[in-house]
Amino acid sequence: MWTYQGEPFTSADIGDYAGFVYTITDLENGMRYIGKKTFWFKSTLSPLKGQTRKRKKVVESDWQDYFGSNKTIQQLVAEHGRERFSREILHLCRSSSEMSYLEAKLQFEHDVLLDDSFFNDYIQVRVAGKHVRALKVGVDREGLGKAD
Repeated sequence: MWTYQGEPFTSADIGDYAGFVYTITDLENGMRYIGKKTFWFKSTLSPLKGQTRKRKKVVESDWQDYFGSNKTIQQLVAEHGRERFSREILHLCRSSSEMSYLEAKLQFEHDVLLDDSFFNDYIQVRVAGKHVRALKVGVDREGLGKAD
């Protein structure tokens, strides 16, 4: 089960969000993982008979059963079960760029690559400023903090 602000989060709560940034915590040793996950998968279907355009289909992703892309966590879940972990949504995001930005921001803030209490093995991000303009509200020109 995923939680958001201390409450269970379900498909009914998705609304118009694209995905979320999350943390998974190993309840036995306190180790954590910070990642992101989309709520939707997009797939391309072949054209209908007599048509030339491919069709697009959007379906809900596997987010409810997701335990991150980290192989160590996946192995621990397989060996010890899902009950060993808590999964918390930190930020709900309206775009994939917003997800990428907030995920990387949290990963750098927590030094996930240098701190042995994190499962994260790498940080991978590519974000364009124009895609995260909505996050600029209240940030000063240098981006060093909130403007008063």
